[in-house]
Amino acid sequence: MQLSTAIKKKIKAWEGCRLIAYRCPAGVLTIGYGHTGKDVTLGKKITQAEADALFDTDITKFAATVAPTFAGVQLNGNQFDALVSLSYNIGSLNVKSPTLVRKVKADPNDPTIRAEFMKHVNARVNGVLKPLPGLMKRRAAEADHYFGKI
Repeated sequence: MQLSTAIKKKIKAWEGCRLIAYRCPAGVLTIGYGHTGKDVTLGKKITQAEADALFDTDITKFAATVAPTFAGVQLNGNQFDALVSLSYNIGSLNVKSPTLVRKVKADPNDPTIRAEFMKHVNARVNGVLKPLPGLMKRRAAEADHYFGKI
């Protein structure tokens, strides 16, 4: 299944683009559109073209991990988009949100799936787990996208 251009634009907007590596509110070294990994070092600089290339590589990787997780499940494009967006932000859905995975596999139209998106609004800031307003807005928008309320 292919990601929509609309969700790619939304993810880029939610992530923002920073061309110099920084620590996100959760303390993770990040660059570009939310790119993390061993290649990110504090103060590292990249160009806009490099940020775009990293995003394309990263989003393709996340889409490729979400697709087999839901093999055999009849997902529509909005549902797939939202699940990839969530995964891009929190990591592996199987590890980080097994209840969401179970519910989607059982019935992708289950309205309680919205609550599963909303469980992922916290980040550890200065050692304290707290909800972040930006994550709350993003999760609500992802859930809306999932349920076709774009």
